[in-house]
Amino acid sequence: MKKVIALACLSMLPMTYVAAEGYQVNAQSTKQAGMGHVGVAMKLGAESMHFNPAGLAFMENSIDLSAGVSGVFATAKYKSLTDDYSFETDNKASTPLYLYAGFKIYDNLAAGVMVNTPFGSGIHWGNDWRGSHLIQDISLKAFNIQPTVSWKIMDRLSIGAGLMMEFGNISLNRSLIAPGAMSDLANKLTAGNPALDAMIPQELKQIMAKYDNISAVSVGLKGDAGVRLGYNVGAMFDINEKITIGASYRSKVMARVKEGDVALDYANELELKGLLQKVNGLLGMLPPGTPGVPEKIEVPELDKGTFSAELPLPSVWSVGITYCPTNRWTLSGEVQVIGWGAYDALTVNFNPTEELGEYDINAPKKYKNSCIYRIGGQFAATNRLDVRLGVYLDESPVEKDYLNPETPSMNKLGLTAGLSFRPLTNLSVDVAFSYVSGFDRDGSYTDLDLLKQPRTFGGNYDTVALMPAIGLSYAF
Repeated sequence: MKKVIALACLSMLPMTYVAAEGYQVNAQSTKQAGMGHVGVAMKLGAESMHFNPAGLAFMENSIDLSAGVSGVFATAKYKSLTDDYSFETDNKASTPLYLYAGFKIYDNLAAGVMVNTPFGSGIHWGNDWRGSHLIQDISLKAFNIQPTVSWKIMDRLSIGAGLMMEFGNISLNRSLIAPGAMSDLANKLTAGNPALDAMIPQELKQIMAKYDNISAVSVGLKGDAGVRLGYNVGAMFDINEKITIGASYRSKVMARVKEGDVALDYANELELKGLLQKVNGLLGMLPPGTPGVPEKIEVPELDKGTFSAELPLPSVWSVGITYCPTNRWTLSGEVQVIGWGAYDALTVNFNPTEELGEYDINAPKKYKNSCIYRIGGQFAATNRLDVRLGVYLDESPVEKDYLNPETPSMNKLGLTAGLSFRPLTNLSVDVAFSYVSGFDRDGSYTDLDLLKQPRTFGGNYDTVALMPAIGLSYAF
């Protein structure tokens, strides 16, 4: 039974970034944010290092620098399907950023380095809402440093490759004994054992009732993921002066927390432990092996150890085409295939193994590969001003029966707009704005309650995000 409460704490690690499905971040270029984040078949100078390393070889200047930051203002909403209960997240703004520096070595050879945040998540539901046993709040940040080289094999064909060095950190909080869990426990026990109801003192019931609206105890996890390596490769080809095609592949990277910290937060530690002691005393008075009745209920001392876990940062295949009907117009479309199928289950190990290994967790995820479809356009209104529009559809990788408030995952539609103004010939000031709306969705997730019985938490989820972005680029 100790293992049941441990299971409640970690059946899922972070998964929600409302700007994109899963925890991929769509904020790697302010210019491309205005075009629906297309870029695999475009010659973007230093920014090509993320979208398609092959594009770096088409740099027109000796040095190309770019930097920017986005603000993600996201909200998720939950509605019960059985009553009128509803709840809304209270999220802090996220600020993914990027830095690019490209250098032309020869006419056909370029190199560079970039720093960006390709993955991340953040959501805050609060400590005492109805689904707190699944998630209270979560924060995930993954950073990438990528040295890159690009070679133009011939005038129309180039290839490129980058070494991804990814690292980050994670913070997760969830309730071990959620609001109402103690009263629900008492009701389930007495329903199957009427004699037990008479044995429970009224004072004990009153103490249980105190926790009907607050979490009795919560667990917090914090950990840093060490540097893990991957690669980013691509190719680009000019079919003619107006049409370019491109393809790129970013490999999967397995983020790994080797030794994370665990903390327990009690609403009233002394009172709760006294309550559990009395409950266990009552359980001990029942005949051994009574069906549906645990021998003992207690909160495991996870805070006296550490945890380790792995989280896949999935692979990304991208293919696209760009068409320039005139010198002023640029139109581009692409398809991305995200390898979310790599996230089949989450395994969490507690250390030291001798004392806490019995609480190790293997929680199913059953994610599936998904696609993102993007279209964007750019118009050079003047020699100093470019305007952009874009749209994309982002598919959910989460199955209906694995839908969790930690991942209120659904298909999402993104509408984007942006512009660039060049006060100086080589200096560009870029701004963009994205509106991302989810197609609301019903779903559920099943875990185990304090009696180690399956419990299902379901409802309707909806999400929306606003993403302003600003960037600067300079080439000389």
